[in-house]
Amino acid sequence: MSRHVWPAEGKIFSDEHGVVVRQVTTHPSIHHHPFFFVESFDDAMRHLVFLSHRTGRPNIFIEDQQSHELIQLTEEESLAEWSVIPSRDGRWIYYIAGQAGYRVSPLDGQAECLVDFGQAEMREKGMVGAAMGTTALSASGRYWAVPVRSGEITRFWMIDTIRQTADVFLERPTIGHPQFCPDDEDLILYAGPMTDRVWVTNRSGTMDRRMHERTRDLQWITHEVWRPRHRSILFVDWPNGIGEIDVPTGEVRQISNFPAWHGAPDRGGTRLVCDTNFPDRGLHLIELAATLNAEPMFIHEPEASSMGAHWARPFPYGNGPVKVYAPQHTHPHPRFSPDGRQVVFTSDRTGHAQVYVLSMSE
Repeated sequence: MSRHVWPAEGKIFSDEHGVVVRQVTTHPSIHHHPFFFVESFDDAMRHLVFLSHRTGRPNIFIEDQQSHELIQLTEEESLAEWSVIPSRDGRWIYYIAGQAGYRVSPLDGQAECLVDFGQAEMREKGMVGAAMGTTALSASGRYWAVPVRSGEITRFWMIDTIRQTADVFLERPTIGHPQFCPDDEDLILYAGPMTDRVWVTNRSGTMDRRMHERTRDLQWITHEVWRPRHRSILFVDWPNGIGEIDVPTGEVRQISNFPAWHGAPDRGGTRLVCDTNFPDRGLHLIELAATLNAEPMFIHEPEASSMGAHWARPFPYGNGPVKVYAPQHTHPHPRFSPDGRQVVFTSDRTGHAQVYVLSMSE
């Protein structure tokens, strides 16, 4: 479809701590930004990418950062909303719809199909982890990695967006939450089963390796993300704090005792913004070079419902997958803007999930 323009509908308010927050969307339907480890802005911060259900099903929108108009880019019947990932140069937004992979231009709304995956289930069943269907795009935008569920296995596809080729380079029982290393386009982080989460492979699949083994039977390792400029992986040891894995050496260390839930670092890998749950203590800022017991800085209370009661109990996946109710649009999933001056998050505080941007104090 061509671009359809909706009028600006945002509003600005200050919370009780004086933090300036801009509510981007107000329509009484589901909205959310892509995910906590996926960029919401392009590098030049010309537009903010989000998903909206206002037409009756999820579609890709952007907010123009000058006019604040909301621009609808897709009209898909079967868009996989958590597959959406923008390129950093602002030229394309990649997504899965049905059994195919597409990209759409924020400039003119024109979409093109890059790959047809054939008859495949595409995603595992459920609403968390590998079942979300997240995808990975390299920093240059050349490589797009897409896990595709096919029977009892998941095939990892690599799409070269310049040559427009697509091939399977790895097969595993489970591949979830893939992420290209921001400093090395030949390294891809992905999540294996809940009991064996942290894996790294190269683009050819010839150097697939486990990066972390649980040290306790009930240890809950989750929400892994690359730390830019460090070639290391940050992960949550729920609810005991945050660990870091040095990829070249495999060395693991704990860097914070704070019970972060979803955490995403800034572009320099110096700070991490996180949400919290059970109990919800709000959004916090963690200095990654601080001492282990350093208290993070409170930023804002998103007042999101953060559904997922299984998080309040000990590790539930010891005997395999379990059915949980945890709609992801109810979670804040905070993410820094490229310049580190803003934080994007989602909250259903109004009764509907909306997208918000808060300004960081200098």
